[in-house]
Amino acid sequence: MRIGLGQFNELTDDILTFIKQIGVDDFQMNFYHCPLSDDGYLHYEDLQSLRQRGEAADLRLAAIENVPISYYDKCMLGLPGRDQQIANMHKTIRNLGKAGIPIFGYHWASTGVAREPDNAVLQSGARGTRFELAAHTNDPHERGRVFTDEEIWANYEYYMERILPVAEEAGVKLALHPDDPPVESLGGVARIMRSFDNFKRAMDTFDSPNHGLDFCMGCWSEMGGHDNVIRSLRHFGGQQKIFYIHFRDVQGPVTCFNECYIGDGNVDTLEVIKVLKEVNFDGFMIPDHVPELDGDLGWNQRGRAHAVGYMKALIEVVDKLD
Repeated sequence: MRIGLGQFNELTDDILTFIKQIGVDDFQMNFYHCPLSDDGYLHYEDLQSLRQRGEAADLRLAAIENVPISYYDKCMLGLPGRDQQIANMHKTIRNLGKAGIPIFGYHWASTGVAREPDNAVLQSGARGTRFELAAHTNDPHERGRVFTDEEIWANYEYYMERILPVAEEAGVKLALHPDDPPVESLGGVARIMRSFDNFKRAMDTFDSPNHGLDFCMGCWSEMGGHDNVIRSLRHFGGQQKIFYIHFRDVQGPVTCFNECYIGDGNVDTLEVIKVLKEVNFDGFMIPDHVPELDGDLGWNQRGRAHAVGYMKALIEVVDKLD
């Protein structure tokens, strides 16, 4: 297993230098908010340029995570126009393979990530995002009406039946992220990637070496705390279905939680590393959401430096226990 850095959408010289100076070799980029193009797909030339810039700095571009929801919202909701979006996604996946980028992280939540406007206050005034389900009881229908579990599952299956063969052909692994937060519904739209059983259904239905998990430890912690994280790591990790990991945690259950420093949350992170070694996990882990510290720049480098140091120490301790 190895540590990387990610969750940025612009590859600046400052970021490349920081990644190298902090002592990691892998990076991942996230285009959830910032499309590389307005054409509804990622272009080969842009992807190749990102990989080559990383290589020039002696770094590996290990994955691209997400495209804007507008690239495939009709697919998630089963709306007219989804087949054109699927055709565009075929272009994205083939361009990733052609550019030599091995993993494409994706999610299935058309209503996105939900957090409250005011953050939780952590030690000495650091800030962590938070969520309260009770605050969303009267949320309007974001997509105009209610969408049920059955509809969203049917749309997912329609999509994957057409996407997975292209990923296999292109040599690209698809890594599924949980809904965040993993609640039954938000804004009137069912959120199906919310439980162990639902992930098992998704992996069993579309069982392929090219289909696995972006294992977001924070979301799995939200679903059921430490025991849920360990159970899921053993199950999916034992099947070699975990392609990479968002190494973060929360305090509290899915109905009311806040993000926090690694080691301060629901999960015994030392046991996590032990289990990852037990299942022979050989992918990469990145800090995901990190606390915001005073004086941070836009990418929260201070919080990421803390997380990387903590993760390196955990791996070193587990290696020495052997």
